[in-house]
Amino acid sequence: MPNRTYLSKEEKSAPGHKAGKERLTLLFGANASGDLKLKPLLVYLAENPRAFKGIFKSQLPVIWKSNKKAWVTLMVFEDWFNDHFVPAVERYLTSKGLPFKALLVLDNAPGHPSNLSDMHPNVKVVYLPPNTTSLIQPMDQGVIANFKAYYLRRTIRFALRAIEANKELTLKQFWKGYNIADAVKNIASAWDEVKTTTLNGAWRKLCPQFVHSFEGFDQAEDVETVTRKIVGLSKRLQLDLEPDDVTELLASHGEELSAEDLLELEQQMIEEEEAAPEPKPRSLTVKGLSEGFTHLERALASFEAEDPNVSRFDKIKRGIMDLVTFYKETLKEKQTKRSVQSRLDTFFHKSPVPPPPTPSPGKEF
Repeated sequence: MPNRTYLSKEEKSAPGHKAGKERLTLLFGANASGDLKLKPLLVYLAENPRAFKGIFKSQLPVIWKSNKKAWVTLMVFEDWFNDHFVPAVERYLTSKGLPFKALLVLDNAPGHPSNLSDMHPNVKVVYLPPNTTSLIQPMDQGVIANFKAYYLRRTIRFALRAIEANKELTLKQFWKGYNIADAVKNIASAWDEVKTTTLNGAWRKLCPQFVHSFEGFDQAEDVETVTRKIVGLSKRLQLDLEPDDVTELLASHGEELSAEDLLELEQQMIEEEEAAPEPKPRSLTVKGLSEGFTHLERALASFEAEDPNVSRFDKIKRGIMDLVTFYKETLKEKQTKRSVQSRLDTFFHKSPVPPPPTPSPGKEF
């Protein structure tokens, strides 16, 4: 949270408590046309955080890596290049009917290996001169800034929805419960918000010949516009932010932690890990899926009652039901299995045939 908010002030003034310094590193990539966004690489401090109990990390909307400093190391970057970048680019070019030839532009960050061009014959790697990232590196020409602003807006909206849904929940309680799983969801949503026009326009300084005219496309929001919306949303949470507070927070995301900070953070995470209750592993159940569809049907009925445009509602309803086809088929499959299992159990656990009655004493048969 921005430094001027009461949450940040309370956190810093609490006796014996250090301000939250939990960090992660993100690596973004996209092509110059702006129609290929690479899945973000995320490096976190812990390999198996409690928030992901029961969740397959391979199915996350990010590429999950970890180390104690949450840095992109040479090993992490080489793995990303060989196992994620190369396959994604090859699939994209094949879908466009283009030969597999790619140029990867990188800045001179310590985690970027110098021998990448030797790793794949179809990928040439070019490194920008030192100290030019802020001047010409495409991702630094508005892409990352837009993402950060979208992420903050998503997070504040996330808090607002949670508090409006649960009147007893305070913002302080929400923020205390905000975890890495929530962050990953908001990261994926914010990255989706970054538009083609932003990704293509970012090449204006380095290779202006790559930049196209996007007439008819939705123009990307600039950071100032998103900042104003963040300030407006914050008022509804009684945060009383000003544009400068948001700008300061977004700029602080790039600050590195000291060795002392990292040691404190590591100890803090260990303590939280020990204190946190063990979450239940996630699984799709008949009960959970049935309840979900009950809530969904009620929500759709509510929208239908409010919307005077029948055609519009039907179109939206069809779209929503198409999106939940997987859950619908899974529920049907589980219900069928449960029915078959119930019949089998009944068959194999039939009551035994009662024995013939015991003759009464004194009678002969």
